[in-house]
Amino acid sequence: MRWLEIRRHSLTKKGEARGRGSHLSAAGVSLARAVGMGLGPFACVLSSSSPRAIETAVAMGYAVDDVVEMPSGYVPGEADHHDQWRWKSPYETYAQLISSQGGVAQAARAHRNLWIRAVESVPDGSGALIISHGGSIEPGLVDCLPTADHRSWGMPFSHCDGARLTYIDGRFQAITFSRAPQKIRTR
Repeated sequence: MRWLEIRRHSLTKKGEARGRGSHLSAAGVSLARAVGMGLGPFACVLSSSSPRAIETAVAMGYAVDDVVEMPSGYVPGEADHHDQWRWKSPYETYAQLISSQGGVAQAARAHRNLWIRAVESVPDGSGALIISHGGSIEPGLVDCLPTADHRSWGMPFSHCDGARLTYIDGRFQAITFSRAPQKIRTR
């Protein structure tokens, strides 16, 4: 058995601080550090090429083995930016969008294929970590487990939320969701 841990990037700077120094805010670094202490170890760590994703992995305590271009799950006319927060059952809605074979389905498939390559690159009994983005993770998860009870999966991914997929006999077979702590103190 192998596993894949997928996490959304942490909190970023806002206002005048945005674009100066690190991309993560102090609260984002604290949140990533707290979440990272409960994870791992991982045989492979991949990140989106976005600086906020790379910084999240490092703040969690992991060196990034490689950065990868990841397609957005936001597709105009199908799933606009942050639509998943307005949907009553976001994962069921993603399942419907994927079944229509449009742009969301293509993005979901690209993520699933990347995730399979990552988890198959690690030895049996170990796992891989991927840091990605909200709106991209959710349809990828649905595509990995198309017959799951998507209604039971709850809300979309907030900052540093994650899911652990078990990978056995060449396919994803189970999922466990992990929600990040809501309140993290900053220094």
